[in-house]
Amino acid sequence: MIRVLDARFLTTAVEEAGWPAADVPEIAFVGRSNVGKSSMINALTSRRKLVRVSSTPGRTRTLNFFDVLLERGEQRRAVRMADLPGYGFAKVSRTERESWERMITTYLQRRTSLRGVVAIVDAEVGATEDDVRTLTYLVSAGRRVLVAATKLDRVGKSHRKPRLAAIAGRLSVPRDTVLGFSATEKQGVPEVWESLWVATS
Repeated sequence: MIRVLDARFLTTAVEEAGWPAADVPEIAFVGRSNVGKSSMINALTSRRKLVRVSSTPGRTRTLNFFDVLLERGEQRRAVRMADLPGYGFAKVSRTERESWERMITTYLQRRTSLRGVVAIVDAEVGATEDDVRTLTYLVSAGRRVLVAATKLDRVGKSHRKPRLAAIAGRLSVPRDTVLGFSATEKQGVPEVWESLWVATS
């Protein structure tokens, strides 16, 4: 069982010069706007307001870094989370969207301490074309990827396994690499941490 001993905001950045030192294993969270990324990070860290949850898609416009201290048995480990701007239907200008994309791709290509990426998909909506493109890019960039299907509580219990299998099929990834997650029901929290613990070992 993995416990979160501490979780705190570290810094925000819009370019490489602002990134924190690459001295802690890092996990990035990326997903479509309004996919529940902020709620997921808050649920994982057991902090209700670590990340601001907004009803306005596209509110996250910077790279936001958080430091988390984990404990598993006798082991303790510091892990850094990077919350990346959402993609998709955010109502922003083309220029701003292009600057986000440059910021994100630069980070994903150059961040030396990055150990894995949690690619977040909306379980209710299913994998979109944007999700497929993002996953293809992450794989081509050589990044270790965990797919988390959030908002699983909005899918009927008898439909959850088929929905996760459909998402895996759409993304062309093995079924066991797609984890169901619900911030409301706290479902998937231990499973995601187990996967991230392995990734940051």
